[in-house]
Amino acid sequence: MKNFVVKTIVNAGALAVAVWLLDKITLTGDSTARKAGTLIAVALVFGLVNFLVKPVVKVLTLPLFLLTLGLITLVVNALMLLLTSWVCGKLEVSFHVEGFWTAVLGGLVVSVVSWALHMVLPDED
Repeated sequence: MKNFVVKTIVNAGALAVAVWLLDKITLTGDSTARKAGTLIAVALVFGLVNFLVKPVVKVLTLPLFLLTLGLITLVVNALMLLLTSWVCGKLEVSFHVEGFWTAVLGGLVVSVVSWALHMVLPDED
């Protein structure tokens, strides 16, 4: 359970950095507390998408992973971020990623920040 909470907080922090750095990734809210709650909700959706969909996509695109020496990971991460944006739109959570290239940059930011935060924060694994 502790591991799940840490990963959700890391995802929320990484998404917050992406929202802060990229103008076309938007998160709206009336107050800071509301924005923090929205970030936690988006982090939960993002974690669920990465848990359920990403492994299937990775298996289906395995030849591309081998052919591009893993660079297709940027595209897969972008697609997961766009899917998260779409799901949040359906759930009426105020998070939106505008465009594929913004999603590529956002996926890169989220990956780097998540990696850095996982190095700093405790983990049970």
